[in-house]
Amino acid sequence: MTSGLWGYENTEGYAAGTDLTGFRVEATDGHIGKVDKHTEDVDTAHIVVDTGPWIFGREVLLPAGTITRVDVDEKTVWVARTQDEVKNSPAFDKDQHTGNREYHDRIDGYYGGTGTAF
Repeated sequence: MTSGLWGYENTEGYAAGTDLTGFRVEATDGHIGKVDKHTEDVDTAHIVVDTGPWIFGREVLLPAGTITRVDVDEKTVWVARTQDEVKNSPAFDKDQHTGNREYHDRIDGYYGGTGTAF
């Protein structure tokens, strides 16, 4: 079972199997982008957010545990992080960091998690 920072178990309104791709993403203080990819993989569940013009040309990886609420009707995801926290997160490169344990450990440390199970 997934838990902590890398699982959806504390996310209000989220149902397993829900495709979050294309959903709007809101930080505690405003819009940060749209979900480009999401995964429910055990102990590595996360979303990848395309920040669009907000941080031009950048994608960020947010562990599932940062998501507080999902509204399927409004196609919106809310995360318990500020825009600055997201903006200053470790850079994400899908070609280098997808499935990379070292990168996930950096993200885990940045967002205050307890480690990944890989």
